[in-house]
Amino acid sequence: MSGALNTYANLNALATYLRSLDKKYVMLFAYNGTGKTRLSMDFRQAGKQVDADGNVTARDTLYFNAFTEDLFSWDNDLDGDTHRRLLINKNSEFIAGVRALDMDNKIRPLIHRYSNFNFLIDYEYKDKEDNEFWAVNFIREELVNGTPQNVEFVKISRGEENLFIWCFFLAVAQLAIDRHQNYDWVKYIYVDDPVSSLDDNNTIAIAHHLGSILKAGNGDVKSIVSTHHALFFNVVCNELGKNAPRLFLSKSDGVYTLKDTTDSPFFFHVTMIQDLQKAVNSNNIYTFHFYYLRTILEKAANFHGFNGFSDCLIVDDDEEDKKLFTRMVNNLNHGGYSMFEPKEMGEENKKYFKQIFKNFLLNYKFNEDLLEKPIATGTV
Repeated sequence: MSGALNTYANLNALATYLRSLDKKYVMLFAYNGTGKTRLSMDFRQAGKQVDADGNVTARDTLYFNAFTEDLFSWDNDLDGDTHRRLLINKNSEFIAGVRALDMDNKIRPLIHRYSNFNFLIDYEYKDKEDNEFWAVNFIREELVNGTPQNVEFVKISRGEENLFIWCFFLAVAQLAIDRHQNYDWVKYIYVDDPVSSLDDNNTIAIAHHLGSILKAGNGDVKSIVSTHHALFFNVVCNELGKNAPRLFLSKSDGVYTLKDTTDSPFFFHVTMIQDLQKAVNSNNIYTFHFYYLRTILEKAANFHGFNGFSDCLIVDDDEEDKKLFTRMVNNLNHGGYSMFEPKEMGEENKKYFKQIFKNFLLNYKFNEDLLEKPIATGTV
């Protein structure tokens, strides 16, 4: 339905449509409140088989959404205020079958892509009411009296908690993609908004990593990724390439509308340009900003009918400068986007970044009233 509008009376009908698509990946953008999470649950429900007594006998969707996050809750040790643990509801079908699969060592290298805390999972934990959980003890190296020590039962930040839950899911998803016998029932992986409480740097890293994992799959498992986060959407789309339909979901008067945005410029570029202008004005330019810049250049090239982003690098007809700028955008756009903190560009790269961005704005006019005015420093 290239560029066309399709309407659906309810989310169940939309879920049925998504299941009918013969695509390895589907990307779905929608604003908060549209019904993305409910759609993921209707999609999951459509893949269940139940017997005459209402018991689920089969399922086909491994999903990540707000309900997945609800499987994790804190025991903050309010009495002792020392042994704080993240509890995992071990009775979930999502969790079933992973205890014997060395999950700690599957999750740990994923966590260390994004942050530097460590953890141990206690599979025999019971709370005061004798309820059984799996309990995560988070560990962080801290200076104690000037000496580095591992401090246990740390209450990690909300962003770090989300990273841990996401990495737990990714480890399970990898088992499904690899067709492990415990997860050979999975036909679909449905991911909904995994980047809440994260900064842009980690958002890019997670999106890049997710796209890489899905792209490396053998094709037996199909994937749907939905989000309200424009940057996350764009990075995953770029990783998956043109084979992934890029759909925009909206809702009006109870009717759901789906539009294919694959061949049209997406609508968040003004926001991205505003962010880049602020970074340039403040001189706080980080390596991940080159990803923003390349995204804008690629979409502009597509809109204006060029073959690639380099055609939008207008540099006063200087072919050598154009080649240099193309190499810089290519080289600085790729790689591991997140280690333990965002990396600021060196002054030389900042100079080139500012020049490329300035040239773009001069040649492709945007409403200047939308942009923060540059600081008058006498520099580019």
